Amino acid sequence: MQQDELFTVNPDLERPDPVEAPREPVIPAGSPLAVRMRPRTLDEVVGQQHLLREGAPLRRLVEGAAPASVLLYGPPGTGKTTLANLVSTVTGRRFVALSALSAGVKEVRGVIEEARRRRMYNSENTVLFIDEVHRFSKTQQDALLGAVEDRTVLLVAATTENPSFSVVSPLLSRSLVLQLRPLTDDDVRELIQRALADERGLAGELELTEEAREHLVRLASGDARRALTALEAAADAAAATEHQTIGLATVESTVDKAAVRYDRDGDQHYDVISAFIKSIRGSDVDAALHYLARMIEAGEDPRFLARRLVVHASEDVGLADPTALQAAVAAAHAVQFIGMPEGRLALAQATIHLATAPKSNAVVMSIDSALADVRAGRIGTVPPHLRDGHYAGAAKLGNAQGYRYPHDVPEGVLPQQYPPDELVGRDYYEPTQRGAERTLADRVPKLRRTVRGE
Repeated sequence: MQQDELFTVNPDLERPDPVEAPREPVIPAGSPLAVRMRPRTLDEVVGQQHLLREGAPLRRLVEGAAPASVLLYGPPGTGKTTLANLVSTVTGRRFVALSALSAGVKEVRGVIEEARRRRMYNSENTVLFIDEVHRFSKTQQDALLGAVEDRTVLLVAATTENPSFSVVSPLLSRSLVLQLRPLTDDDVRELIQRALADERGLAGELELTEEAREHLVRLASGDARRALTALEAAADAAAATEHQTIGLATVESTVDKAAVRYDRDGDQHYDVISAFIKSIRGSDVDAALHYLARMIEAGEDPRFLARRLVVHASEDVGLADPTALQAAVAAAHAVQFIGMPEGRLALAQATIHLATAPKSNAVVMSIDSALADVRAGRIGTVPPHLRDGHYAGAAKLGNAQGYRYPHDVPEGVLPQQYPPDELVGRDYYEPTQRGAERTLADRVPKLRRTVRGE
């Protein structure tokens, strides 16, 4: 079947049923707490204020002022499905949801044909929500192009993977790409409190201790669905024992995950990250993995951990193992690309690499020494032969005159002054005898003697 045939209305088909006034969906009382507490209006949405402030693209889309297809990219539990529902309910559009895990091209074609008939006969617009769109094949994604192009459907697609890598370019170019952020701890606290008090939730029948609340916040790691699911499990356990208060022990017993004594904003945060860094520096791989595990389990931001690894690849390993920085940067990219919990593997690999690598602080010592001279006023002027000569009049000023091109000699190194006069003979980088830096410890002095003409 040609692509154009996907969007041709069969005249023999019966007209669709008359359009009904949009109704708020009825949610059965036995539905999960996360479903019952799903926001009904934009005002109930917690988080994502960078996309929902006045005039922002997503707010205009939800309010019907900017009908455009959109790709919502972000981690689980940040509101992708909720926002898709609001796009349809607030503006009165028909809502159809497909999951890329179970739907194929046939289902996509069926939805598009029905949407085209409804628009033609009833002037009814359709919002097509596709969850996990990155799991669609190229053929399945291509099947959406025509309908998105002529707005037969308003596509709202959700993905936890970077759409630049997982969505075909033609679909990307036809859609707004909006990145959702993990909820903050305060956002999660607000959701928990709302669920405790709201009639749709626990209706004020149970209380939650401060310790239990903070443990739920840590467990959530910015995921609203995870927080409400854990709260519901704890509430069911408390009700079964006729307790009116949900304590830390109840939460721990129901989610099968012990509370880690770790305050991301307090002393424990600084103590544990300090111990992690010092264990890597001290080459104790087992201790480093222990502290890494504590921070992961406590819900520490994996991007923070990745950044620390990148810093210490240069600060504590440096050129003793030139591959250490590559490993740390690769781990940071992997965490950003795949998220958690799989990102723990990249963090662990980089931690092991850095902890077991030969150590050198020569990089940090060299740049700090150079910075100290600059800050002390030891700057001087750039030697004339090194100055830019690519402009009219440069030669008359003596710029770039007498510069010697190192590639003109077989060795690729020749005598020539590079630093300002005040810094001739000043050494900053002092290689150690550890790891790959041992080779540089022999090579750097020879280079200095040649360059300085000694």
